[in-house]
Amino acid sequence: MSKEYDVVIGLEIHAQLSTQSKCFSSASTDFNSGHNENVSLVCAGFPGTLPVLNQQAVDLAIKAALALNCEIQTVSVFARKQYFYPDMPKGYQLTQYEFPIARNGFVEFFLNGEPHRVPLERAHMEEDAGKSTHHGEYTLINLNRAGVPLLEIVSQPALTSAVEAAAYARAVRQALRYAEVCDGNLEEGSLRCDCNVSIKPKGQQELGTKVELKNINSFRFIEKAIDYEIQRQVQCLKSGEEIIQETRLYDSVKNKTFSMRKKEEANDYRYFPDPDLMPLILNNEDILKISRQLPEGPIARRTRFTKHYQLNDQDAELLVSERELADYFENLVNITQDPKLSCSWLTVEFLRLFNESGQKWHELKLTSQNFADLILKIKMGELSGKMAKEVFETMWVTGQTPQAVIQEKGMVQIKDVSQIEAWIDGIIKENPKMVLDYQSGKEKLFGFFVGQVMKLSGGQASPEIVNQTLKKRLKK
Repeated sequence: MSKEYDVVIGLEIHAQLSTQSKCFSSASTDFNSGHNENVSLVCAGFPGTLPVLNQQAVDLAIKAALALNCEIQTVSVFARKQYFYPDMPKGYQLTQYEFPIARNGFVEFFLNGEPHRVPLERAHMEEDAGKSTHHGEYTLINLNRAGVPLLEIVSQPALTSAVEAAAYARAVRQALRYAEVCDGNLEEGSLRCDCNVSIKPKGQQELGTKVELKNINSFRFIEKAIDYEIQRQVQCLKSGEEIIQETRLYDSVKNKTFSMRKKEEANDYRYFPDPDLMPLILNNEDILKISRQLPEGPIARRTRFTKHYQLNDQDAELLVSERELADYFENLVNITQDPKLSCSWLTVEFLRLFNESGQKWHELKLTSQNFADLILKIKMGELSGKMAKEVFETMWVTGQTPQAVIQEKGMVQIKDVSQIEAWIDGIIKENPKMVLDYQSGKEKLFGFFVGQVMKLSGGQASPEIVNQTLKKRLKK
């Protein structure tokens, strides 16, 4: 990025609210339905049909806005946003314009260990459009998404880099998933992001011309698209070319943005209050009731993990990155009473297999109880590290208890002191120079001797007895 320019970025994140039916009709929101199966007369725009506001969508919108530290407005109004696209058969979109359900607010997150706070301008409810799929000379329309309830979360233009913008988007998704109002599934379009990007000469107060990057559905692509757009705008200004206010799309294959259409102004949409929907009136008691349903947020949980469990910032941040992972960790600790060992196995071995397998949380066969039992066996010295990893990998696939796997594999730990002493004496005899080096102060060589014993025992020697015996034998 050129040091001659300031970057100004604002994000508009569209989050699908986790309702079973659409915002203004009883049609299903099931993503796995066939094309155009979830279409009612209302979302198909039939004349004479009337919208009925989904109460669950309202409750989830309030809960989401509270999770984002917003001020809930007791009066909000749905307006008609006039535009014609084939995937919006009514000819307008129902959205909140002048009077949104929430204003202000902020999102907090850590980036490279440093705290960030991004202010929000507003959060408003609206319905989604359908989907157009282009095939050469013809286009197919799927109205399953038409009318799906969304909450649009609009940040202030307070972000200054692509990295910060992507981190902010992740933090919004995290907050919504913790509040259980949106599944945050980017692949299915449950969370989509529009990025408003502009640059201006360093120190200039007036903002530059804003360019909107539309419908980006990957945090990595948010970062790459913004970086490309910044460079494009810098080149435009340096070459004397005018930056046009427009909407652009991002091509992830070519890693570049391209023009979609000239950016409309608000008055182009001819907003006016929808005559078929009364203003949405909320009372403070209902808002308070919903606020009491909010779980502990990710920032508060991260702080608690560092203070209560004495975890470092990096481990705490990783564990709270997904609510299911944080819950699983706390289930382990409640049984093992050992936060450090539980964290180590969860963040290394568990996440390794979890990421490799591509499993979803509800598909896990390894229960926290069985995993905790394995950790307890490790803690009590009943299993060596090598044996524990082998048992763990089998448990991951089968869901068996650690004891069942140990019996099945005949993993009986060797605790015969005389046998272990014989192995150690042989190793000491074969490595006299390393013994002298260890006795001269090179204590890191102790790990070498442990490794040799475990190798001879096939990983079945008791680590506790090995350590104790080695320390005695290696004394000067």
